[in-house]
Amino acid sequence: MTALFALATSLLWGLADFGGGLLTRRTPALTVVVVSQSIAVVVLGALVVATGGWSEAGPQLWFAVAAGLVGPVAMLAFYKALALGPMGVVSPLGSIGVAVPVGVGLMLGERPGLLQFVGILVAVAGVCLAGGPQFRGAPVQRQAIALTLLAAFGFGAVMALIAEASTTLTGLFLALFVQRVTNVAAGGLALFVSVRRGGRALPADGFPWRTLPALAFVGLADVAANGTYSIAAQHGPVTVAAVLASLYPVVTAVAARGVLRERLRAVQAAGAGLALVGTVLLASG
Repeated sequence: MTALFALATSLLWGLADFGGGLLTRRTPALTVVVVSQSIAVVVLGALVVATGGWSEAGPQLWFAVAAGLVGPVAMLAFYKALALGPMGVVSPLGSIGVAVPVGVGLMLGERPGLLQFVGILVAVAGVCLAGGPQFRGAPVQRQAIALTLLAAFGFGAVMALIAEASTTLTGLFLALFVQRVTNVAAGGLALFVSVRRGGRALPADGFPWRTLPALAFVGLADVAANGTYSIAAQHGPVTVAAVLASLYPVVTAVAARGVLRERLRAVQAAGAGLALVGTVLLASG
């Protein structure tokens, strides 16, 4: 069950990142975050009411609040790092955030078997290579490296926090709702500050009504990914769940190949293959 839900997480996160990347080509990134997460808040709010999730309220929801605060900071740092580039270095570096939940699992006493340990190393190496790292080219600014590491730590911290935010399915709905409300509040504040400083909140042709279905997909896929990861981490080793969930860059690369006809470089294809091998080792260990 852990492997199944963790792989579902990587699929959903990969598709959400791909969709979000397409949307930010025409709409400011902060607006994409706020609108997509607002749609998720409405859906989650309905689920919480329908399932009586309010009865699960407790101190553990502070983990959801923390995840909701850390998430937008990590996302904005990552977007800024991508803008500074080169993307071929920034993108794979962002995947090292998996070290955070893996480290938490090890501190909690988890000890992967030999096959799983090898699978972790192989899968992480595959994810890094699948991002298409640039071994030559323009030097990387120190600010880009610092922002990427901040984003990676933030992404990993969200994985660790959301896994602790609930113990039941109805509690999970409530935790995700609280996380998303916090996301929208933090993102909305950042968008307000950006506009006050002269930034754009909308594309030149106004509110992107035509992209609402895509925005809804991005927001709901991201929420679903957090939910499936939480289930995976609660029903099996966090070390395994975190690594399998971190395969989402492979999904993004494959989606870009299939939809945008982007050609995978040899190093990316090799990385995807390594990630698959690591997945098999983790699932069989």
